[in-house]
Amino acid sequence: MRWIQKGAPPPELTAWLHANPKGVYNDLNTTLTGRNVRRAIRCAALAEQGCLCAYCCARIDGSTSHNEHVVPQSADRSRTTDFTNIVASCNARNQCGDAHKNQQLPLTPLNTRCKTDLQYFLSGRVKGTTQDAKETIRILKLDGRSLRGIRKSMVDTLIYVPSETLEGLHLLDDDLLEILRDDMQRDGDEGCLSPYGPILANIIDQLLT
Repeated sequence: MRWIQKGAPPPELTAWLHANPKGVYNDLNTTLTGRNVRRAIRCAALAEQGCLCAYCCARIDGSTSHNEHVVPQSADRSRTTDFTNIVASCNARNQCGDAHKNQQLPLTPLNTRCKTDLQYFLSGRVKGTTQDAKETIRILKLDGRSLRGIRKSMVDTLIYVPSETLEGLHLLDDDLLEILRDDMQRDGDEGCLSPYGPILANIIDQLLT
């Protein structure tokens, strides 16, 4: 998870709300115009998220993601079309948006505390440093075996290098770790961040402290 700073809603959503002041998100399913608004919402969310899932930081695009309400629609109908309450989530089964469903998240990617309350490790594990973070990890299943394996593989590929004097691998030196961390937080092609880049940056920050 990484902190997401929400921007202005897409103009398509603003125009639709002007024409449908009492409209709710599910109304978008009923017309072609509404479905185009849904796509515009997703495109805008993907752009401000650097093409990464709001929760696990996997690379996503318009066909591998869905519009995710941080505060569930069932919990607050007044926010179903509030762009500040909508992020893009991956479509992975039993994790992230699929696991969230109608549960309340104690810690969200819209809260800056997600930068400090979630700690990732070389092993691929993620740990919550607060009760809110621990509960969020449980709800979204962010520490499942599959995600651990993906994160561990990324670490092994990018942070460890063959040793020139000893058998096996060793960590990059601090200077190279800083370069790698900065690169993980820099937009690449078409404004997209590296898959799981914010997680790797989190790991490196801990190694450098």
